[in-house]
Formats: sequence, structure tokens, C-alpha cells
Amino acid sequence: MDKKIIKIGCEVFVVKDNKLLLGKRKNCYGDGSWGLPGGHLEYGETLVACAKRELIEELGIEASGFALVAVNDLIDERAHYVHNSFTIEKYTGEIQNKEPQFCHEWQFFAFDNLPKELFKPHVKIIHNYINKILYLVPPILIIAYSQATRLIC
Repeated sequence: MDKKIIKIGCEVFVVKDNKLLLGKRKNCYGDGSWGLPGGHLEYGETLVACAKRELIEELGIEASGFALVAVNDLIDERAHYVHNSFTIEKYTGEIQNKEPQFCHEWQFFAFDNLPKELFKPHVKIIHNYINKILYLVPPILIIAYSQATRLIC
């Protein structure tokens, strides 16, 4: 019998001049679609440590002031994920494409002009971030965050 595994993803909203950084995926699930920087939690790693590591590995930047802004369940025929998404207060370094085997390019997009080809698992995450929804349980329960209640790391 196949053992079912729940995977944990960590994504980061890198925002500059009210524009969101997205990468065009390559040679992986969602090839050609645009997604947030991030990846899988490794054993023994905290959520924030994962988000920090992914920014270094994918973009070559170091960030601080992580705040949890969205938690999303993704359960489909392919996988079961729990996505934990963060914003950052600031970053140092210049954004680079450090994993060209997995990403065509990184580009900033205005929130009102996001690409149509968003990475399917990130659509709900981005929607919840824009609408300040920390966690949405379909169809009736919404737990929204505010400045007073958001988790600052």
C-alpha cells in the first residue's frame, strides 16, 4: 500500500514598489506558469528557516522581518500540501535567477496586472494575500488577519 504523505510548502511574497515578484517555472510541475519563490520544508527545519533558505537558493537574497500572511490547503489527485506563505520587511542582495534549470526568469508584476498563467497551487495563496485572508475554510469560515493579530517572525 502506498503511504500517503502530507507535504509542507513555504512561499514568500517579495514586494517592491507595490509589485509582486514571480518566477516562470521550468522543467517541473507547472512548467511555463508564474509562481512565488519558495519550496518544500525539510526535516528539522522551521517554516521561517525554509522560507529564508529558499530565497537564498532561488534568488540569492537574504531577507528579514518574516510575517505569516496565508495558510492554504491544497488537496487534489496529485498531492496533499499545506502551504505557509510569508511577507518580508526587507531583503539584501540583488535578485538573481540562481536555479535556471527550474526557472526561466524572475519578474515583478503590478498586483492589478498579474500574468494569466499563474501556477495553479499559488492562485488561492495570492488571492488570500491580496484579500488579507489568513486561512479560508470553504465555504463559510474565514479567519482574516489584521496588523494586531498577524504572526511576526
